[in-house]
Amino acid sequence: MKTSTINQSGALGRYADVLLDTSFKRSFKEYGNAKRLMQLFLEALIPERKIKSLVFTSEESTNQNPDKKSIRVDVECIDQNGERFVVEVQRAEQSDFYERAVYNSTFTVQRQLDAGTDLFGFRPVYFIGIMRFTLNPNDERYLYRYSLRDEETGKEMTDSLHYVFLEVTKCKDDMNAPLVEKIGYALNNMVSFEQRPSGLAGEFFDLLFSSTDLSKFANEDRIKYLNDMTTERDIRNQISFAHDKGKAEGKIEGKIEGKIEGREEGRAEGVMQVATKLKAQGISIDVISNATGLSEEQINNL
Repeated sequence: MKTSTINQSGALGRYADVLLDTSFKRSFKEYGNAKRLMQLFLEALIPERKIKSLVFTSEESTNQNPDKKSIRVDVECIDQNGERFVVEVQRAEQSDFYERAVYNSTFTVQRQLDAGTDLFGFRPVYFIGIMRFTLNPNDERYLYRYSLRDEETGKEMTDSLHYVFLEVTKCKDDMNAPLVEKIGYALNNMVSFEQRPSGLAGEFFDLLFSSTDLSKFANEDRIKYLNDMTTERDIRNQISFAHDKGKAEGKIEGKIEGKIEGREEGRAEGVMQVATKLKAQGISIDVISNATGLSEEQINNL
């Protein structure tokens, strides 16, 4: 893959940022061959599962506590065997993302009872987290898979819950890379491509590049996408301003470039201030959470 295919200007280019909410759902749930694209994506990450067909479900899991907000996932689908796949994109660093993944996935397990599953005869649930940051900075791996196993023997306790995390920022520009790494690289860099790199060949990339081509966006989709971009930039600018101010006051050190570094008390204060202002402006909880890394519960309590 050649670096000459990258748009260095940062301006609105040929392809959408597929990891923004509107464009991700468009590519992997709504547009054209979205089911096939999702199928190929899941097969690359979970090759042991042979997926023949998919049905998309609602985007939110039902929270049994009426006082709490529903649990958001980006896309959820069920295959021909009743196995469920929950896909969530997390763009901003969130230190408790693994814990949130466990919490969210349990609702997908519980909902099977509502769908008529025999008591505790659960079909497998896979939570797939696409992360534009790393929780494993000292590990070169970009793909992490977890399940419930015996600590001594490694024998699987149950097939009911599995977790797959793809850290796309670790995926490199390498023509000879495995398919999963190429997928991660494309997802992370789609917005920067001026043209399709020659190394990104095959059906998955045919569908991905077609679905993110901004010239094919309907007017309504383009407006939603631009609003997504503007909202995220505004939020990040406000966070950056808050941290610059905190630095001047000696409260924090560091900067924000996809993640925030510095003393924890200063970080928390700056982010909380921004989140409070955004909430007062009517920005959705999901958008604030994705941009700041705060949990939905933290934001609701502001």
